[in-house]
Amino acid sequence: HKNFLKKRPHPFRKKWGQNFLNDINLLNKIVEVVKPQAEDYFLEIGPGDGALTEKILPNVHSMTSIEIDPLLVKSLSNNSQLKDLSIIQDDILNIDIEDLSMIKPVRILGNIPYNITSSIIFWLIEQLDFWSDAYIMMQREVAERLIADVGTKQYGRISVVTSVYLKKKICLNIPPEVFYPKPKVRSSLVKFTKRTKSIVRDDEFVKFNNLVRTAFSMRRKMIKNTLAGYDFSSEVKNSIDFTRRPETISPEEFALLTKSIL
Repeated sequence: HKNFLKKRPHPFRKKWGQNFLNDINLLNKIVEVVKPQAEDYFLEIGPGDGALTEKILPNVHSMTSIEIDPLLVKSLSNNSQLKDLSIIQDDILNIDIEDLSMIKPVRILGNIPYNITSSIIFWLIEQLDFWSDAYIMMQREVAERLIADVGTKQYGRISVVTSVYLKKKICLNIPPEVFYPKPKVRSSLVKFTKRTKSIVRDDEFVKFNNLVRTAFSMRRKMIKNTLAGYDFSSEVKNSIDFTRRPETISPEEFALLTKSIL
């Protein structure tokens, strides 16, 4: 199959959920979506064997890749096409972009282990001041929950909580065949940008997150039952119908509920 790169020998490590992209057409498509520019500083999460890195690096000002696997770090370091790449061996969740010797804000690109997708999204929220846009590969079902509209079956806690700070869009849907080893799930590339104004204040985010979690802990139940432990102002009780279920409540309405906790 001429579109496939030569497979580089690497023992796949289950613990890091490794799947490598090996379809040239798809790699080119990702580059088209991301549109790397000469002035960009890129932070890559999980470069794997560097197939995508090789395509982005020549087009940008500089690129730093975070890779947890020492074997991959070694092969990336020995790759003559990547001699200008800065490689850090670490877990992305331990990294503070602020501490990296790069000009901020950075652009982020990640083909991540799918089992840490939500941790990575919360990491993006924590690092909000230091990036401009982020393209993250994830399981299609998770992508659909992230971008879900209020009132749909997919709409849930992650749709609401991420909407406080982030705008989200599916750029590409990706079949399992283009990875090796072939995963059992379908994937999507999701683009994240930042809302110009977040819908809850930073100091209320934890409260908001807890409220949303509680409301969705029993998604078939009306919020007057699930949120019975909270004391809300009478104004909000008049403006929001508490016999509604959580999937019908917009992020803005959840923000209103948070602000009116007595």
